[in-house]
Amino acid sequence: MDNHFQKEIEELRLKVLEMAAYTEKALVQANQAYAERDTDLAQQVIDNDYAINSLECDIDNLSLKLLALAQPVAQDLRIIVGIMRLIVNLERIGDEAVNIAERSLILAHRPPLSYNPTLEELAKVSLEMLRNALTAFKDEDTDAAQRVCDMDARADELDVSVIKKLIDHMLKESPAIERSVHTILISRSLERIADLSTNIAECVIFIVKGVNIKHRCSRI
Repeated sequence: MDNHFQKEIEELRLKVLEMAAYTEKALVQANQAYAERDTDLAQQVIDNDYAINSLECDIDNLSLKLLALAQPVAQDLRIIVGIMRLIVNLERIGDEAVNIAERSLILAHRPPLSYNPTLEELAKVSLEMLRNALTAFKDEDTDAAQRVCDMDARADELDVSVIKKLIDHMLKESPAIERSVHTILISRSLERIADLSTNIAECVIFIVKGVNIKHRCSRI
């Protein structure tokens, strides 16, 4: 029974990593679609979101089965509960990638705004946070998870900077208001992805150390 349970735990972890790969790809493609004004790629992100949603359902079902039949305790219980928390954040990151793709579709049919290096940096930081959080889960590395938490303040700063610049631009150029609003919403999605990546890092710390730092991500 113990060997069978451990095999199912490993299957659960592999499914999470599969879902993580789809989610990371969605974010990479959404960022690229916006930067390159690529409508086909943006549509691909939207169309492929079903795969992330389907995996979330599969992982939920397997987790509930393990909780009901195996009645795990201690770390095994933390793994299952932590994974159930983690995949909620992964699915929401997928949704935010779709939001970016949808805004990119609209903006691709409008004249481009001036190049915004701050928004580009925010996209890089958010993607780095997601990748680091997923690596922390794969390697059970709480130090890496903590570093993700520490990066969240930078993402917040970049988001505020992007919004301020775009508001200033809207005040000076009223024809740019619609495009600026869509770009602000992309920035907000990227900042939200940073928050959700921080939540994943918190889940890793909970799984490995049994410490719940939800909503505070304080150093442990």
